[in-house]
Amino acid sequence: MSFFFDLHVHSRLSACSILSLKDILSEARLLSLDGVCITDHNTTEARHQVREGVQDDGLCVIIGQEYSSLDGHFLIFGPHEEFESYLPAPEIARRVNQAGGVIIASHPYRAMQKVNEKLASTGTIRYAEGLNGRNSELENTLAQNWQGKHGVSLTGGSDAHCLEELGRVGTLFPDPVRNREELVEALKRRNFRPARNPRYKQVAHWLESYGGVI
Repeated sequence: MSFFFDLHVHSRLSACSILSLKDILSEARLLSLDGVCITDHNTTEARHQVREGVQDDGLCVIIGQEYSSLDGHFLIFGPHEEFESYLPAPEIARRVNQAGGVIIASHPYRAMQKVNEKLASTGTIRYAEGLNGRNSELENTLAQNWQGKHGVSLTGGSDAHCLEELGRVGTLFPDPVRNREELVEALKRRNFRPARNPRYKQVAHWLESYGGVI
């Protein structure tokens, strides 16, 4: 048995997203997600608007953020801290690690948001998004190469900004994750893998046939 989490989702708290928190929570289970991480740009404000942890329908909701540094974008999970803007990657990594959290290089080969591979080769960054739902195949492949070259652990996330993107890809964990602390521990064990959602096209087709939107 495995548990499928979308680790990278933006709500309307990110200026670039049109996804409401209500829609994320209501549609995630339909897409067979066991968990969804709200990772808005440079803010954890969502924690004041939704309850973290396992919801009544069984969905686990976790709040993180996507931090914009001088060296690219990074997903951050752990103690909720608001960092000053645009710190260099080594400094934000040091702070997150010191606090007991996990920092993941987001879409490291996306144009204009690239993460220097040296951060992986030196061990400054030990996790990277190897499967991003909005990336090209080439961008994902280049990121996946970090696993063999530098021992980086790879995650997956949709990077959803609209409902059509939610849950396309994610991360498979072998054990249940019920809250933010358990997610951090699961990531630190490094026993997970990025994956495409096998039910995404099936659910999308079903909704379209009944006049729904996804």
